[in-house]
Amino acid sequence: MQKKRWRVSMFALVAALALAMSIAACGGDDDDSGGGGGGGGDGGGGGGSIALLLPETKTARYESQDRPNFERKVGELCSDCEILYSNADQDPAKQQQQAEAAITKGAKVLVLDPVDAASAGAIVNRAKQSQIPVISYDRLITDADIDYYISFDNERVGKLQGDALVSKLDEDGAKGDIVMINGAPTDNNAKLFKEGAHSVIDDSSFKVAKEYDTPDWSPDKAQQEMEQAITASGKDGFVGVYAANDGTAGGAIAAMKSAGIDPATRPTTGQDAELAAVQRILAGEQYMTVYKAIIPEAEAAA
Repeated sequence: MQKKRWRVSMFALVAALALAMSIAACGGDDDDSGGGGGGGGDGGGGGGSIALLLPETKTARYESQDRPNFERKVGELCSDCEILYSNADQDPAKQQQQAEAAITKGAKVLVLDPVDAASAGAIVNRAKQSQIPVISYDRLITDADIDYYISFDNERVGKLQGDALVSKLDEDGAKGDIVMINGAPTDNNAKLFKEGAHSVIDDSSFKVAKEYDTPDWSPDKAQQEMEQAITASGKDGFVGVYAANDGTAGGAIAAMKSAGIDPATRPTTGQDAELAAVQRILAGEQYMTVYKAIIPEAEAAA
């Protein structure tokens, strides 16, 4: 049974790899006067400074993947470009201060992964006042005049998660409800993941017993939400868990284990292929994850 579980999980992960290579990038104009390009891949010059503003550290990918791969590629393209790096630690006010500081230091372009998709529009407006182009990285800055948007097909990510969960439950002959642990309500990607997952789950035989939007994508808050769902529905009141990413999956699984529920009996989704999640998959505690190829996303932004 364990062998079969791993085979299905690997299929979901590999299918997600095919998705992840389809990165969407849309530009508002072709004006390259903002600097930071240069070089044409030969390590040439061009100068200038680039602000890389990432949203948080609770999701492992930003510090371990996005930042180093972006910095490496910029270094290849423009050896004398300076990167002004900041992480907002999930605080939109802090991110706005970091953006203002980068502009004051002379940043020629902002690469912004917003904490709050809506309030980050103020950062874009401030940059536009100084004629600084803005790249919306990974998460879309909504209702703002951004120059470029680099991301994955996030609705399809949710569909992959939902399809994997429903297929597994159907294969097991499960009957009952699902708990949904979504991402941060301030993140437009979380909205798209949820929409994609619902498009599959809502057309299945399974109903959503409890659903939560998880502030800050916090694993601790996801654990609390799952505890609430178990209290409300009972230990036998659900047959599977849609978790929007590996952090929330880890929180949900911790809550199940604490309640005496074997997580192997309640398939749980994930996303990002974090090391801890892959280890949980190998141990049979998490059913699947979605691997998104962050290197080409970071390189496209660079």
